[in-house]
Amino acid sequence: MPSLLPSPLPNRFRSAILARQRQIGCWCSLANPTTTEILGLAGFDWLLLDGEHAPNDVLSFVPQLMALKDSASAPVVRPPANDPILLKRLLDIGFYNFLIPMVESADEAARAVSATRYPPQGTRGVSMVQRANRYGTVADYFTQVNDNICVLVQIESRKGVDAAEAICAVDGVDGVFIGPSDLAAACGHLGNPNHPEVQAEMERIFGAAERAGKAVGILAPVEADARRYLERGAAFVAVGLDQNLFRDATRALRERFAS
Repeated sequence: MPSLLPSPLPNRFRSAILARQRQIGCWCSLANPTTTEILGLAGFDWLLLDGEHAPNDVLSFVPQLMALKDSASAPVVRPPANDPILLKRLLDIGFYNFLIPMVESADEAARAVSATRYPPQGTRGVSMVQRANRYGTVADYFTQVNDNICVLVQIESRKGVDAAEAICAVDGVDGVFIGPSDLAAACGHLGNPNHPEVQAEMERIFGAAERAGKAVGILAPVEADARRYLERGAAFVAVGLDQNLFRDATRALRERFAS
């Protein structure tokens, strides 16, 4: 029986990334379906559900995906590692968009792409009925899904920057994401991604992506930084984090009533 709901395919977020259209996003780190649902009402193009630096797992992701079911914001998941078994589970619960952390070579990028595709294009294991295909009600899911998974890879080390040209050349890598904090630490400037040396490494990533025709993204919660990266040509930029927004708003409220 076909689903009565609109199909999740085609993946409009992937189409926008491939076209390098501006996509403004926000980070979801609170691991809570209520806060994720509220962010989903704000009108962001995409929301990053973080499994690397937030207390999320497969079970906590499911209610957050449910909370975004009626949202126009595309859910993007960042797993804790480039692990094909974990990627398989995240695919099956309904993620179509992936941000793979700490990619340092073309082989690592290709492994991530392969893990998100069914054979013969990849190595994704097959479950005939799962949440991603709405329990078997999405027509032609298996013939369409390989072309509708978005893989974004995070470059955040000197080794990754050195391999940026090769990473960007991997078929199935739809975009590269600059990890500003880890890249700054790798350059010896922990906490200072605006240091000229770090910015020069970022420019190398921008150049490699542009030559390959790939979109560039970054996390930039400081507005001036976000606008500068957008002007430079970044296509998908996360301009805030839920935990920072909550922290700043609660502090500001308390301070208005300070004695």
